[in-house]
Parts: sequence; structure tokens; C-alpha cells
Amino acid sequence: MSRSERLLALLQLLRGHRYAITGAELASQLGISLRTLYRDIATLQAQGAHIEGEPGIGYVLRPGFMLPPLMFSEEELDALVLGSRWVVAHGDGALSASASSALAKIEAVLPADYRQQLQSNALLIGTSRSDSLTDEAPLRSAIRQQRKVTLSYRDLKDEASERTVWPFALGYFEQVRVLVAWCELRQGLRHFRVDRITRMQPQDCRYPKSRESLLKEWRATQQIPQPKFIADRN
Repeated sequence: MSRSERLLALLQLLRGHRYAITGAELASQLGISLRTLYRDIATLQAQGAHIEGEPGIGYVLRPGFMLPPLMFSEEELDALVLGSRWVVAHGDGALSASASSALAKIEAVLPADYRQQLQSNALLIGTSRSDSLTDEAPLRSAIRQQRKVTLSYRDLKDEASERTVWPFALGYFEQVRVLVAWCELRQGLRHFRVDRITRMQPQDCRYPKSRESLLKEWRATQQIPQPKFIADRN
């Protein structure tokens, strides 16, 4: 591969690991010598990549580095366009606008022929049959910040209850959105249809467990395998 391709491959490897990975392992995966690897790391650091570490200990890429424009395969472009169009059609206002903005940013950095391919993409998404969508932005914010939320909720029997929950995931389905959370009232993992939440009030306090541990526990109870792109980062 060319040096530019090798530098991008090195960044991708570093981005795929939360913890430090040794220079020897990086060099082995890239098929290069340790000397070349150290030179490539120095080049990336000079260009602004927040790579920390040293020989014999390992290297890790800290958040905050913007990757240069990437080249996408036809299948990768299809996946990006299809996913973004689904969010535009089925997400709430904030999420829909963000998907449109992300797609525009991707389009802006693509070469002309790739940009034409993106604009003429033939994968279409049907519009949502729901007349209105609940604003899920406060829930997404609470999930990111790992904060408790107090809900006023009406179950399938139309019985009302007040719940304090630890939200850690949102499931997006064709007709409904489902909040996955630990419920303090029931002392267990529960699912709440977002359209049945009549009021939500994020609290200032964080919940005691990490979002990752709650998600792992939920996957175990539901017998859902770990997604491959997350498992690769461990």
C-alpha cells in the first residue's frame, strides 16, 4: 500500500482499540517494520493526531483528532446513504436534521465521481407513517450523560405511574421507539415505549452504574450478541 494508505490504516487500527496497543502488534498487523511504524507515528503526531505512548509500552489514540477525507467503496457509500436516509425519514426533528448535516459533510469531502455516485444513489427509504414524533433529544442527552430521568408513563393497560429510571439505550423500530432503562421502582431492567411517556424530567445526578455495564447486562438477559464493531474494540 502507499504511505498515505498506510497512515490511514494505522489510524484505523488505533481508533479500534480503547487501550494501548504495542508497537510490535501494530507493525505486525500493518506488515511493516518497527522502525517504519515509529516513523509513521511521529508523522501522524506532527499532523495533530493525539497519539500517546512510547516504545515498549504501547500507543493509544486520544479523542479529538479529525480524520482526513476517506475514500469509500460502493457498498460503503450505499450503507452510509441508506442509514442516513432512514434517520432523516424516521428520526425526530433534531436527529433528522443531524443526519442530513452529516450526509452533506460526507458529500463535501468526496471526489467528484464519488459525489455523483452519492447523489444518484438508488436506495430509497419510505416515509414514516407516523404523523408526529416525540422529541427524543432529552432522552438521548440523558443517555449520553448517564443521568437519571423521572418519567410519567402509561402502560399498555393505560395505567399511569411515576418512574425514576437509568436510561442507557433507545431502540428505533418502524412504528415505535423503545427506551431501555433500569427502573428504580421495579428494581430491574425495563422497556418503555417513548410514545407512552407523558412527561420526562432529566435529573442532575448521574446513575451509579456505567452505561456500558447496563448495556452488557441487558444484552445478556435478552441473549443478544455483542455487535462486531464494538467487540473489535475490546
